[in-house]
Amino acid sequence: MAEQDWDIISGVGRTALAVAAVRAIETHRADRLIDDPHAEVLVRAADQGMAFPTTPEALAAIPDDERGWAERIDHYVGVRSRVFDDFLLAAARSGVRQFVVLAAGLDARPYRLDWPGGTVVFELDQPKVLQFKRETLADVELPCGYRPIGVDLREDWPAALIGAGFDTAEPAAWLAEGLLPYLPAEAERRLLATITELSAPSSRVAVEEFGDTARIRDDPKIAEYGRKQGMDLDELLHAGGVPVTEVLDELGWRAEAESSEDAAIRLGRDPGRAVGPMLDISRFVTAVKPG
Repeated sequence: MAEQDWDIISGVGRTALAVAAVRAIETHRADRLIDDPHAEVLVRAADQGMAFPTTPEALAAIPDDERGWAERIDHYVGVRSRVFDDFLLAAARSGVRQFVVLAAGLDARPYRLDWPGGTVVFELDQPKVLQFKRETLADVELPCGYRPIGVDLREDWPAALIGAGFDTAEPAAWLAEGLLPYLPAEAERRLLATITELSAPSSRVAVEEFGDTARIRDDPKIAEYGRKQGMDLDELLHAGGVPVTEVLDELGWRAEAESSEDAAIRLGRDPGRAVGPMLDISRFVTAVKPG
């Protein structure tokens, strides 16, 4: 397969940059749910600061017809990031010491989370995205063993992961945040089956699931906002298939799901702002492989 190696200011790289910008906004909030001091650094290093606001004040300066949707996405990403941060840290407390983040983008979890000694974090994404992150944060001390793997997930990424030191005999925690909506149903199922094959008993997995991506693609306001940020949602998003909880259960996991609205309420964030009508179709799915 021909390599698709996006750079940081186009295609999937630009999407990663946009999400980093909203994490920066969340970090600057007085009621923040996450603390990612590296997000703004990454956005500014890409020299795209004018395109992506990185503070609540800059977001407030966006015209009213655009700001409402941008704020909803911002609050949603804050909730999502906190849910998955908590998942990873709970896995670490349970004794898991190897973590795999698929389509890691520009989230700085290897740098910003309080990892216990002996932890190794594998991040997989397009080579230029990971190279940009690593070079930009080169002076930041890492609290874990960090192993970035530049690979297209449509290629033989399991071989690359094992080659980087992943141990299939030991429990692992897997994270697919913001990935499944970009995959066709068949590819989504294949990805989960591959994770299952690589996972020892007591492994854990967390994914973000969108039940009906057409509601996002077909919303004219969201589509217009995406176009202004250089993102074609029709090209990026795919329709979902069988619910992820059902697929994981079939593969032998014990799965459960929480709606993004319920997660927002649990975390003390106004669900009307954190979710919004275009994102109320999302769920956060977590599962454990019985030991």
